[in-house]
Amino acid sequence: MIVRILSEGQYIIPSSLLDELNSLDNKLVNSVATEDEPSFRSLYDQILGLVRNKGKELPIEELHPSDVIIPSEDVSFEEAKSIFVGEGLLPG
Repeated sequence: MIVRILSEGQYIIPSSLLDELNSLDNKLVNSVATEDEPSFRSLYDQILGLVRNKGKELPIEELHPSDVIIPSEDVSFEEAKSIFVGEGLLPG
């Protein structure tokens, strides 16, 4: 799976991390739904860390279609309310 972090770059995420990424995404949706901004911020940092630390960053000159697009690190909680709803970023 290829994940893009807006204003940063693309990462290849091994399929072995999809369950963990999906679990964090589901928790993010819940934190937004319950208006728990501190929880959202912590979970969002965990998602970014997972992608950055366990994904393989693609060279900037290699452009591939992204399977998932994650907002930039400075996404506001207000913006998150329109992004992390329903199934969130990852279906399932």
